[in-house]
Amino acid sequence: MRLDRRTALKLLAALAPASWSARQISFAAAAASDARWRHGLSLFGNLKYAADFKHFDYVNPEAPKGGRVRLGAPNSFDSLNPYTYKGDAAALVSLTNDTLMTSAFDEPSTEYGLVAEAVQHPDDFAWVTYRLRQGTRFHDGKPMTSEDVVWSMEALRGSHPFYAAYYKNIRKAEQTGDREVRFEFTESGNRELPQIVGQLPVLPKHWWTGKDDKGRQRDINATTLEPPLGSGPYRIANVRPGASISVTRVEDYWGKDLPVNVGANNINEITAIYFADETVMLEAFKGDEYDFRMENSAKNWATGYDVPAVRRGAIKRQEVTLKNPDGMQCFCLNLRREKFSDPRVRLAFNHAFDFEWANANLFYGQYVRTASYFANSELAWSGLPSPGELAILEPLRAQIPPEVFTAPYVNPVNGNAQERRQNLLKARNLFTEAGWKVAADRTLRNEAGQPMQVEFMLNSPTFERIVLPYVEQLKLLGVQSTVRTIDSAQYERRMQSFDFDIVVVTWPESLSPGNEQRNFWSTEAADRQGSQNYAGIKNPAVDKLVDRIIFAKSREELVDACRALDRVLLWNQYVVPMWHLPYERLAFWDRFGRPDPLPPYAVAFPTIWWWDAARAAAIGGKT
Repeated sequence: MRLDRRTALKLLAALAPASWSARQISFAAAAASDARWRHGLSLFGNLKYAADFKHFDYVNPEAPKGGRVRLGAPNSFDSLNPYTYKGDAAALVSLTNDTLMTSAFDEPSTEYGLVAEAVQHPDDFAWVTYRLRQGTRFHDGKPMTSEDVVWSMEALRGSHPFYAAYYKNIRKAEQTGDREVRFEFTESGNRELPQIVGQLPVLPKHWWTGKDDKGRQRDINATTLEPPLGSGPYRIANVRPGASISVTRVEDYWGKDLPVNVGANNINEITAIYFADETVMLEAFKGDEYDFRMENSAKNWATGYDVPAVRRGAIKRQEVTLKNPDGMQCFCLNLRREKFSDPRVRLAFNHAFDFEWANANLFYGQYVRTASYFANSELAWSGLPSPGELAILEPLRAQIPPEVFTAPYVNPVNGNAQERRQNLLKARNLFTEAGWKVAADRTLRNEAGQPMQVEFMLNSPTFERIVLPYVEQLKLLGVQSTVRTIDSAQYERRMQSFDFDIVVVTWPESLSPGNEQRNFWSTEAADRQGSQNYAGIKNPAVDKLVDRIIFAKSREELVDACRALDRVLLWNQYVVPMWHLPYERLAFWDRFGRPDPLPPYAVAFPTIWWWDAARAAAIGGKT
């Protein structure tokens, strides 16, 4: 999974009450019959790394420790607490806390023990037990305990909507030994639940329930600029509120010699520097104010790096292809607004969007139009439904668009002026069919005389040059459109409360989709503030398809279910698809070493890169 603060994975329902004694007997029987201790977990198939592995294959186990990394970050921050939805949390804080398990970058759908040395669950995935390692400790030297794990679960579920939904299917967490914690689930058969528990950050109960140095009670539900106590490879060293945050490597970090950490966490100091303006941010990079950049602008990539540092090789630019799916980036139409309730209206907005013009004139031909929620992966639809897909789709035939069964999905194409006119005519006809007609004032109105007015809400001026030509196309159809760019805090609040008409969003995907799909598409998530069902989808067929993904019993069934969901989402015209790039664009000052090749599922900077003193000396600059 990609690391994204707004990225969430959400889960399930409730279990009918049963007597405690009966449940204990059931769990005891399950544990005796099919649960065994494991050093890692995999959704499907075997783990790549055996219990006695020394390090991940993609790292340099001899990587030197030292140096520093400066990263650029957009906007600002007002809190060091990432565990509440209040405020904007600073970057890098996640590096200060460890989780029960951790992922490998060369293997999808697996986790290996970090704070936990072992894990067990029954074959029906009704519960999971984690056994903590000896010697785990927080930065103040106090040991990490089972009590901390249980408290972390309950505290996080109460402090942030993300965690409340993500861990919704945990009926109970309890200590079952000095170093053991068992999590009972509200249902069986959900093979992803043990792994999402493994992603739990273990927080220090004694710190969060204590008082600060001024005698004030700490509150995990509140914002704070007091550096939280952590347990991970880094600790917060310096904070300039809203401007920068630095973390330093913990020399006596308890987990530094674990196989999952060998060759990782090599940089001594990492700093995130914040920039309110993206143009200034790029210029700061070229001026050696920070070290590494993943470029998200085609224009910048094509024209913004013609500087001496690039020409002499001090700045390296590379395009790196990974094996991760490209999720759906789109103009998301808010179905909670009545004007978007008709799929013909939504399709009309797609016909009005001229991707080909934007790609040629704004993106230097770098992008591909997105036509899947799982692009560039085996999870994306292909051709007509396969027998496996049809077995899933047929029971839902009456609830889904007929095109799902009869035609591959195709976005409108504006390859030339004639196609552009045809698509605008098609959009006008779709509006008419949906009850929207151009009135005497040349405004599109419904039967009640209400105008079709939409606001594009943005949090970055970068997208204005993309949206404004789209607005002009819509204007030709009689749609009154405005563009509003707002600050990040206001944008976040409005996103959480779904207070928008149209926004640009991306739903990131992994190679093993699961419980997060409920947060993206389910009826339950549509009305839950803070969810990622931005479109407001309430579709029983989609709910059933999401469950087929979550409860898939094999990789083949998972792929079929994802493809089926992909088709249904596309043919319901919930969004106007935008584009994707089949590789990552990296720009970095040449002061670092890195594994060659990089792992297939992550660039992993700076986690597995290292400071190269010779390279740094050769290029000079602000080191």
